[in-house]
Amino acid sequence: MAAFSTSSSRPYHIIIFGASGFTGQFVVEEVARTASEGPKGSLKWAVAGRNRTKLEKVVEQAAGSLSKPELKSEVDILIADVNDLDSLAAMCKQAVIVLSCVGPYRFFGDPVVKTCVENGAHCIDISGEPQFLESMQLNYHDQAAEKGVYIVGSCGFDSIPADMGVVYTRDQFKGTLTAVESFLSASAGPEGGCIHDGTWQSAIYGLADGSKLRSLRKKFGHKPLPVVGAKIKRRGTLFYSNELQQYAIPFMGSDPSVVKRTQRYLTEELNESPVQYGAYVGVGGISNLFKLVFAGLMFFFLVKFSFGRNLLIKFPEFFSFGFFSKAGPTRKQMEGSSFRFIFLGEGYTEGSDPSEGKPNSKIRALVKGPEAGYVATPIAMVQAALTMLNESDSLPKTGGVYTPGATFAKTTLIDRLNKHGIQFSVL
Repeated sequence: MAAFSTSSSRPYHIIIFGASGFTGQFVVEEVARTASEGPKGSLKWAVAGRNRTKLEKVVEQAAGSLSKPELKSEVDILIADVNDLDSLAAMCKQAVIVLSCVGPYRFFGDPVVKTCVENGAHCIDISGEPQFLESMQLNYHDQAAEKGVYIVGSCGFDSIPADMGVVYTRDQFKGTLTAVESFLSASAGPEGGCIHDGTWQSAIYGLADGSKLRSLRKKFGHKPLPVVGAKIKRRGTLFYSNELQQYAIPFMGSDPSVVKRTQRYLTEELNESPVQYGAYVGVGGISNLFKLVFAGLMFFFLVKFSFGRNLLIKFPEFFSFGFFSKAGPTRKQMEGSSFRFIFLGEGYTEGSDPSEGKPNSKIRALVKGPEAGYVATPIAMVQAALTMLNESDSLPKTGGVYTPGATFAKTTLIDRLNKHGIQFSVL
């Protein structure tokens, strides 16, 4: 197995690659904030990217916002570029874990994973792009298993709250949990909120390439997962959610595909009972509905054509009614924002036979936390890395390309997240 401890030739527990990107800068701050939680109370880490000046600025910014001037002399800066595989290899050889913050991952993620596997570095990313995540599993799982390298995708808001939320709900349920629905709502403070346009670009390319994802999935040759208990009923394209007290739609992000991959792993590798999953997101009241329908129709039309995609990429604020922006949210906006996931589960009490009759027990769980994209995401990513460093014995038996739920189901990641503001509870 690839090492989980540093050595003279592999001096860094963590290297943040893409540290000067919009999300990367907040990951740098979170690593600096939690360095005392590393193995034996310390963490040796570095930042990496293409531009030394920008990286120096990010470290300086973290030193200022955390009142830790020592960061400027303690944090090493490495130069690495996805277009220069030798520079990537040199970086990966020095890291126990690479935190990959280089989205959109469909363009920049593959060389990082490939080089990590080849050079014995574990890798964590925060991708919410199913096509990238699943192609990494198809292309690198066997090689990673052979090398004892763990590649863990979607370790940000996509999709730790949802994936670990389902794992948590199952663990808290007394009996056999057979189905879970999640309902996501996000709220902004008086300053409002928005998302950086890197996520918008990922959505554009993801929808444009929908057919490629379908053909990619066929290559796995998976059999359908067994349905235990009553089959989950899918809700409509638009409905009023009593759980959220607002209108809701099916969640279009990576959560459903990530949760399904976790359930496949838990079923096929650990012989656990699979949980069916449906994911929904609140969209607010009537006025928001009109905006959503208009923006949605425009988006789905334009995304089919290259000129349309170029327009969407050039003017994210206009086409998303200000929900996405090239500047990203301000720190004030982040401070006022939060998210809530309600999980509604059903199943069969201990001693009941899931093959007979309707489910006879329910559970409600909640995962809530701070602003999703740039506060909760760095927390989730960094706690995932710290869990790997401190609890390598509780990870899957062999290396490979895994989901968060598959990687961390038997660890204390949820306890760690609870201590850092992403809170899991039973209602």
